[in-house]
Amino acid sequence: MSYQVLARKWRPRTFHELVGQAHVQRALVNALDQGRLHHAYLFTGTRGVGKTTLARILAKCLNCTANGRGDEAVTSTPCGQCDSCQAIDEGRFVDLIEVDAASRTKVEDTRELLDNVQYAPTQGRYKVYLIDEVHMLSTSSFNALLKTLEEPPPHVKFLLATTDPQKLPATVLSRCLQFTLKHMPPERVVTHLTHILNSEGVAFDESALWLLGKAAEGSMRDAMSLTDQAIAFGQGAVRHADVAAMLGTLDHRHVIALIEALAEVNVPRLLSEIGQLAEQSPDFAAVLDDITGVLHRLAVAQMVPDAVDNSHGDRDVILQLASRFSAEDIQLYYQIGIQGRGDMQHAPDLRSALEMTLLRMLAFRPQGVPRPPTTKLPLQPETFSSADDSAQPQANAPTSPPPPQAAASREQAADSEAIPSGADVDAGEEAPVSQELPVDETPPWSLDEPQDPPILNAEPEPEPEPEPEPEPEPEPEPEPEPAPAPAPAPAPEPEPEPTQASVPVPDGHWDHAQWLAQFDALGLGGLTRNLAANCLLESDDGHTLTLRLAPSQAAMQAEVHQTRIEKALAGLGVTRRVVFFVEALPEGLETPRQREVRHQTERHAQAVDVLQRDPHIVELKQAFGAQLVETSVKPVDAAR
Repeated sequence: MSYQVLARKWRPRTFHELVGQAHVQRALVNALDQGRLHHAYLFTGTRGVGKTTLARILAKCLNCTANGRGDEAVTSTPCGQCDSCQAIDEGRFVDLIEVDAASRTKVEDTRELLDNVQYAPTQGRYKVYLIDEVHMLSTSSFNALLKTLEEPPPHVKFLLATTDPQKLPATVLSRCLQFTLKHMPPERVVTHLTHILNSEGVAFDESALWLLGKAAEGSMRDAMSLTDQAIAFGQGAVRHADVAAMLGTLDHRHVIALIEALAEVNVPRLLSEIGQLAEQSPDFAAVLDDITGVLHRLAVAQMVPDAVDNSHGDRDVILQLASRFSAEDIQLYYQIGIQGRGDMQHAPDLRSALEMTLLRMLAFRPQGVPRPPTTKLPLQPETFSSADDSAQPQANAPTSPPPPQAAASREQAADSEAIPSGADVDAGEEAPVSQELPVDETPPWSLDEPQDPPILNAEPEPEPEPEPEPEPEPEPEPEPEPAPAPAPAPAPEPEPEPTQASVPVPDGHWDHAQWLAQFDALGLGGLTRNLAANCLLESDDGHTLTLRLAPSQAAMQAEVHQTRIEKALAGLGVTRRVVFFVEALPEGLETPRQREVRHQTERHAQAVDVLQRDPHIVELKQAFGAQLVETSVKPVDAAR
């Protein structure tokens, strides 16, 4: 007996043998079991996903005689033993008319076909017309088919199959039940090929099957054809090296070497690996595609390690590499790789385009992270929370008892910031609007700026409206006199910076309270200040200052920031080596950033309270029903 290729030998003969089209299988099985049969079905999808196979299985279901010859004997599980089933499997069933529309496009062919529609089936229960590649029919053929397709005789079923449903007229689509068949993912192809090769007794490598699954590009028939070729190429076995040579794909070890060079930030090794690749004359565009594919798998490995596939037999290597990159670097490299792939057509040659893309990945990586930190797998949700989120609970709950160190620093801050009491506000009723505004009346939100009288002077401006009315007291006349109001402007007494900077530097070991008290005196800025502001002072032994860093800021730690903090400490006469370690912050202590947020919240609340009790604002509320928009109350520096 002649050899039968795998694609034909393992063609499904029942719905239950069908692979990867559960949505179509469910609809057709239910329709057959319930007797709700349509007269025309349209199967669409790419090549090799089972369109013709589904049509033949449906034809067997319609004509199987295992349960009888009446219409009630239609079944969703054909027996495969009756004369009708065997004839359909062998391609000799008279009442299954298979038409290749690509070779019979003329209207005369369609008319000849339809002339026999009126006659009853000869052997089976239904006469089934299977028209493959139906989109190749001419417009006249479609027009000739419309009437019969809409109202065929009860013994006729139309099964249409096409790879390009966009070319079908809407009048044809509206007369059919359309089922779109899915692409076959590599995972499903590998699973099915494993079952087939085990049944055939063929030795294979799993990584070789992954190469075949990807090369099939969603087609199960292509995967089986490639498997036939691989068995012949490998002399009865399917091995990774043979399949890679047959497909002309790149050795995956070169791609892994390039990824390792990126992880090490090793430019000489990167260029050396590309030079070794060039000796094999590869497709550099395909190399870049493989690199971006590995970066995608690294990102999946960081988020969900169990979801990483073993497509190249390198799952353990991928998990190990994923821990050497930060999540931000992988996302950046992937984006640069995708953009570089599109720019390759404009490059002078593909090798230089690949080199520039990989060099661009290293050139644009965050400079605050000179060496990639070790990433724990899997990444936890709190890793992505911001520093402000960790500080927000402290700001929202100012009534919680502060730690002893924080209480001490708060007392020092209270001494340097004179907050006015409510009694001074009540005294303002006897004169119109701070004609003689004492320094104690400074609103809390402008403690850092002495130009607060102009801000409060803006409040009485609604008073000119009552001027035309003689009934109110002629108090508004003195309002031109507030011209000397800028006089209090030169009163710079409540300046907190000199007071804070003048805090004596401790001679002994620092604790967290001293870290909070001296933080502003360090004079840090930019990313370094942001990093230090999210740290707690863990310990100080006189030589090493250990700072506990919030996990949300772990990607920012770098030697450059440590050096800047050490220089700032030396400027205060404190010589220390700064060391960071990443760990969740305790709830009892607050970082400089959390303290700043808490102070801002408290000052805002005090400012709102002062404004709510201001006599002029109270009068506006009573007269016009005005409301104070608390979110609009901002510090003077923020308002400007």
